[in-house]
Amino acid sequence: MLAEGLRAEATIDLAALRGNLAALRERAPRAALMAVVKADAYGHGALPCALEALAAGVRWLGTATPEEALALRAAGIAPEQARILCWLWTPGGPFARALRAEVDISVSGQWALDELLDAVRATGIPARVHLKADTGLGRGGCQPRDWPDLVDAALRAQAAGLLEVVGLWSHFAAADEPGHPSIVAQQDAFAAALAYAEQAGVRPEVRHLANSPATLLLPDAHYDLVRTGLAMYGLSPVPEVGGPADFGLRPVMALGARLALVKGVPGGHGVSYGHHYHTPGETTLGLVPLGYADGLPRHASGAGPVQIGSKWYTAAGRIAMDQFVVDLGGDTPEAGDEVLVFGNGEQGEPTAEDWARASGTIAYEIVTRIGGRVPRRYVGGLNG
Repeated sequence: MLAEGLRAEATIDLAALRGNLAALRERAPRAALMAVVKADAYGHGALPCALEALAAGVRWLGTATPEEALALRAAGIAPEQARILCWLWTPGGPFARALRAEVDISVSGQWALDELLDAVRATGIPARVHLKADTGLGRGGCQPRDWPDLVDAALRAQAAGLLEVVGLWSHFAAADEPGHPSIVAQQDAFAAALAYAEQAGVRPEVRHLANSPATLLLPDAHYDLVRTGLAMYGLSPVPEVGGPADFGLRPVMALGARLALVKGVPGGHGVSYGHHYHTPGETTLGLVPLGYADGLPRHASGAGPVQIGSKWYTAAGRIAMDQFVVDLGGDTPEAGDEVLVFGNGEQGEPTAEDWARASGTIAYEIVTRIGGRVPRRYVGGLNG
């Protein structure tokens, strides 16, 4: 149920979040769990989700940008409550602020190590560093040919008391595609990177490679820590293998709105920009006050499903910036009636995965796109 007077609302079920974390722990019983709360916790709200994860016993948080990590510390998440890893750095980044906030810093190359050491010398605060190897994703991380130099430079800095190498890590390219040849190749490359670093003298607290799909499907990739993002929010990172329920997960976000208008129109009536849809006969149209400015993908025009009452309807014509239309087929709900855009699917409603398929994308994008002008309501939390 939407709160009174709201045009739209995203409901975040924190009890489902806790259940998902418990299910993921069962999948990786010998590894610690990192709750990845980057991108505003995939659209669910970084601080509420981080606090709920901490209340459930999680002690690692993952962020992409320094600003995300610093915001969590500024909100009161203390170092003794959680380690926070930040991995997406650019030259001139706030290394000194991160050191003062006791944020763990990922280093993928010599430039980052050099800038970090300058900040260490300026602040007098030794760094906690995770060295990242590029094992085949071709994105962040240090290439194998440069890995020995980076490890050796980090160990020299460690011997000088400037940092501690607390983590060694990498990231899969295709763990969501079972049997993909890159999976074994990356595992072998990671094992080689670990072997060099450990033979050189690195004694990491954690070695970590597994993302959500690897947590679910690749137990030999769990090492000391698994980084759970999408699965934590109850969506399957491998929908071709199984849906959320197959892995003991429940979607955390539901998105709803209220009909802004219901009206009768004749057959042949054009609907929305470009008239890509014309009514096949006399019918009723319903106006849903959500659009691509709220995060709904325009690519779902003509295909995105919603539920009103007990029936599914489909976006008719173009999804616009602030609104879209459904052809109600002569049904007559009233303005103000609720529209369930997506939910957990347990009552037969559309899901984020349905919207992903309708727009040719992935469920990650659907929930992460839901914008700031859609209020979040949190239910089922341990923190009140």
